[in-house]
Amino acid sequence: MKARIRDFLETRDGWIFAVADYSHPQGIRSLLRYVPDAAGERVAHGKRYRKMDFDLAFEFLRRERPGYVHDLHVVPESDVQRLFRPSEGLKAVAEQDLRVKKIAEILAKDGVPRQEMGITGSMLLGLHSPSSDIDFVVYGPWWWKARDIVAAAKAKGEILDLDEATWRKIYLKRKPETNFDEFMLHEKRKGNRGMIDGTYFDLLFTRDWSQIQPHAPGRPVGWRRIEAKVIDAEFAFDSPAILRLDHDEVKEIFCYSHTYAGQALPGETVEACGMLEKTNYGLRLVVGTTREARGEWIRSLTLLEGGKIKKLRDYY
Repeated sequence: MKARIRDFLETRDGWIFAVADYSHPQGIRSLLRYVPDAAGERVAHGKRYRKMDFDLAFEFLRRERPGYVHDLHVVPESDVQRLFRPSEGLKAVAEQDLRVKKIAEILAKDGVPRQEMGITGSMLLGLHSPSSDIDFVVYGPWWWKARDIVAAAKAKGEILDLDEATWRKIYLKRKPETNFDEFMLHEKRKGNRGMIDGTYFDLLFTRDWSQIQPHAPGRPVGWRRIEAKVIDAEFAFDSPAILRLDHDEVKEIFCYSHTYAGQALPGETVEACGMLEKTNYGLRLVVGTTREARGEWIRSLTLLEGGKIKKLRDYY
């Protein structure tokens, strides 16, 4: 079964999982997000669901399906009864939600093919509420073009930038290992967030099918803080976000924390702290080994020192 990040699946038990990887050798690697519950606060197709946070989801599955529980949740393909794909769900959601329709039209007008867009999160599942954010997906190299289109739309007033109250809400939710000013310096240049008709949206990256390759497994060998020059950031907004490095020992950073995705550009020097892993191809630094990535970070020293800021589109 072909599945990639931003997809969702529903099992025969009616449990809904978010796909969390591109490679699924022994079942669909995912995270449990919703379970049927008569007292649940979310409703879709006349059925109530309860949203599961990270720790509660693991606790639930250890009790109900311990065979699913590994480093992530691994769902056997035989237990999957439905797959929700963002690209297939966009048309129906856009027909019902003017905000989603506007985003899609802005991107399509300037050249992003409709089939390279999608909607994910609660909107894809029909489990959203009036206060839900919009998780808008663009695939592969088209994501970089979409990001530039969003920047141009902000300049024309078609899309608004986030206000300070929203930025502070995101900061408090993410709980980064940086102060607010440093957080904002990195976030504002990423260009992957905006406001449409008063609603916050994320522009999310997912690999094109042709870009998908399995990652080499790694073995943890200890905590490490490094400084290194970034030589490639093509997948800096992926999950994991990947930075290739010019470093004597560590050749790449894998970041599983959304907070530090897109944190640096090629040519910049980064400081990063995380868990060092040994692979067959060399050493890798992993940032985001826990949900809140306590004691882990990526920061662009070049950006902090006031170096010249280039747009990512200059590279991809």
